[in-house]
Amino acid sequence: MTARGILIAGTSSDAGKSLVTTGICRFLARQGLKVAPFKSQNMSNNSMVCADGSEIGRAQYLQAQAARAEPESALNPVLLKPGSDRRSHIVLRGKPDGVLDAGEFASGRQHLAAAAFAAYEELAQKYDVIVSEGAGSPAEINLRAGDYVNLGLARRFDLPVIVVGDIDRGGVFASLFGTVGLLDPADRALIKAFVINKFRGDQSLLKPGLDELTKRTGVPFLGVLPWLSDVWLDGEDTLLVGRWGGQVRATEGRQLTVAAVRFPRLSNATDLDALAGEPGVAVMMTTDPGVLRSADVIVLPGSRATVSDLEWLHGNGLASEVVAAAAAGKTVVGICGGYQMLARTIHDEVESRAGAVEGLALLPADVRFETGKRLGLVDGSWQGHPVRGYEIHHGVATVDSSAESFLDGCRQGSVWGTTWHGTFENDGFRRAFLAGAADRAGVPFDPAPPAGTLGFGDRRELMIERLADAVAQHLDTDALLGIIGR
Repeated sequence: MTARGILIAGTSSDAGKSLVTTGICRFLARQGLKVAPFKSQNMSNNSMVCADGSEIGRAQYLQAQAARAEPESALNPVLLKPGSDRRSHIVLRGKPDGVLDAGEFASGRQHLAAAAFAAYEELAQKYDVIVSEGAGSPAEINLRAGDYVNLGLARRFDLPVIVVGDIDRGGVFASLFGTVGLLDPADRALIKAFVINKFRGDQSLLKPGLDELTKRTGVPFLGVLPWLSDVWLDGEDTLLVGRWGGQVRATEGRQLTVAAVRFPRLSNATDLDALAGEPGVAVMMTTDPGVLRSADVIVLPGSRATVSDLEWLHGNGLASEVVAAAAAGKTVVGICGGYQMLARTIHDEVESRAGAVEGLALLPADVRFETGKRLGLVDGSWQGHPVRGYEIHHGVATVDSSAESFLDGCRQGSVWGTTWHGTFENDGFRRAFLAGAADRAGVPFDPAPPAGTLGFGDRRELMIERLADAVAQHLDTDALLGIIGR
């Protein structure tokens, strides 16, 4: 191996590991280093397809952009996609590889660990620095014996570890101290620095606590990162779903309201990010029938458990609201699993093994689940606007020949469906589609954006730059480079 490495761990989920990793990747790339992000195992239903047809976590895809590296399966060799509370579908090196039951999580992952370590070694031959992201907390002592994503990875490759704590949730000193205190001596020796994340206020108030914690643990602080209100893209954690923060912009007059159903097994919720960032549009995630009833547009996003989530939709009174909205001429959009729910029938012997199930019958299509998963980048057009996206699905829709086509799916009245993810990131298509929805709702919406409005891709790049700027300004970057060994 030739690459140097570092592991970014966190005191908990949503401590900011993914975005800190993203910022460090871009900071190091600015130094002229060849950088690769890495996450041994990711548990998320937010994923992306690489150019080679492999599937990886959405956060690692973003980090590859930050590192200016080509996305590939080695960056996230193990992706676990929860299909229920006790079972996850395994994506190994970008392809489906069976399931993992809850009882196997502590001891049944040896082949996954081997694949993850091999992927790291593969990257180490091609890059100068590998910035690894941990999962959850490194102090999950119940899982330590089989760990290969936190300190199991760090011990295997002798990686220095930085632990990130989220001050916004309170108790950050106790969280950092407890994380170190639960580790055995060999693991604890790899902890080289702390970072406090999401701080608002006067940092001088923190200094006594920083000094005391370093005195008690022997671990120095690398710095304190501020709260960044407009950093919101490509979250992988369910805690982040629907938390768009500062990107929702106030506009004069009534906004176009979009209600997206928050399924229990919601998948690729990042499809909503670009909608939420559009001026004049307010997006909310909901499980409330009343919110659907009052919205101008309803979105049924992706699901990792289509049949189960459709049953849940009926049981919560949401299905009847979707049907009523379509009957009233409101815009209803189904994406991937949501599209499948809008069909007449779903025949599933693969995911749920439920056999034939009635859909909402709002689109002239029938869905059959295939054993093989369809993975790939896709492109097409709609009303003269180029559309690029990606597909990740087992369910394949057969559409009536008389139906009006829409991307790879179809439209009937005010109801639209497609399996393609990421389509709303195409600026022209998104604004034209929203203009039609606004017209049906009687809401003013100009498809030409205000002067100076950035496109979605430019906004994502600006977010990465802001993260790197925060690393450069608020962390001791000489110490960071020293920890890495550069």
